[in-house]
Amino acid sequence: MSFSTLGLPASIVKAVDELGYRTPTTIQKKAIPAVLSGKNVVAAAHTGTGKTASFVLPMLTLLDNGKVVRGKRIRALILTPTRELAVQIEASIQQYAKHLSLTSMAMYGGVAIEAQKQQLIWGVDILVATPGRLLDMAHQRAFHFDELKMLVLDEADRMLDMGFIDDINNIIERLPTQRQNLLFSATISDDVRRLAKRSMENPTEITIKENSKTSPNIEQWLVTVDKDKKSALLSHLIQTNQWHQALIFIETKHGAAKLVSQLAKRDIKAESIHSGRTQAIREQILADFKAGKIQMLVATGIAARGIDIGNLTRVINYDLPAHTDEYIHRIGRTGRAGANGEAISLVSKDNFRELCAIESRLGHIIERKEFDGFPVKKVVPVSILNYVPKHKG
Repeated sequence: MSFSTLGLPASIVKAVDELGYRTPTTIQKKAIPAVLSGKNVVAAAHTGTGKTASFVLPMLTLLDNGKVVRGKRIRALILTPTRELAVQIEASIQQYAKHLSLTSMAMYGGVAIEAQKQQLIWGVDILVATPGRLLDMAHQRAFHFDELKMLVLDEADRMLDMGFIDDINNIIERLPTQRQNLLFSATISDDVRRLAKRSMENPTEITIKENSKTSPNIEQWLVTVDKDKKSALLSHLIQTNQWHQALIFIETKHGAAKLVSQLAKRDIKAESIHSGRTQAIREQILADFKAGKIQMLVATGIAARGIDIGNLTRVINYDLPAHTDEYIHRIGRTGRAGANGEAISLVSKDNFRELCAIESRLGHIIERKEFDGFPVKKVVPVSILNYVPKHKG
């Protein structure tokens, strides 16, 4: 099956072909026709399966109808949890719409508001926004919702995890009742289902379960290590394996800064990206990482869904996440679009509960590797695969 068979116009098919897209992913095959038919859609698929194109391509098709957007109006709204993801989605829109005359912009906090206000004066066909900044702009009457035709809640589970439910409800109350609603998420929790029920009527549900055909080609392995030896082990792995680039996940901002300093002492160039850094710095660091100017990027978990690097071959869990879904999202940064990837975790004994939960979710024990020079004093037991955490991740 090709993109031309899904009902997309030649101008969009040409754009995706120029990007190297040849065959739609499973979620794209199912979601694109449903959206084109005007249905409300609730779709679940894991990170890295092509969800963005699943709603952007049909959205562009439906909006490319000759209508001109009026001043301070938007025709479609995509709500997303993080600044990085908003920028990423809007960049994808520009690529997919390169042969169209539709306009788009990303709107998020952490940057000056006046430039965004100015851009809205002439109206925008597609607005990609984080909930907080969107409400700020709506309160200031920088734009109006009265001509909105489509709403997308992207990474809905993540938005709820980050506490945006009140903002989302506030936004939905302001929208025209006659609109098409799309909800895309990596997982469909009870909270996500309740959100879908409040925001749309009779949605078509699409769930893509991972199997041998849809699961990314990610090799997962771990190393058990005493907590005070983690940075030394990480440096050893990077240098002895000659890893040229990796995305390293860590739990805290303070820990990220400390790890960057520790790596620098061993002549490993690294930078950190987290919510405590300004938007301009985050964007520059991410651009340098994508360009290969930064060898190692240390990121707190909040950036897990905002980083999309097509050729990223390796992610490292310096700290295991508290929630199993977060582990899935993190490793999904690699092995994208059918490429091979590698996910390594450094696990100390105090991570045993998290490891049990993750391996129970995966349904198998992750391969363990040992390295000379790093004996473990506090042994990490083999996981209990039927482990059930008190608070499910």
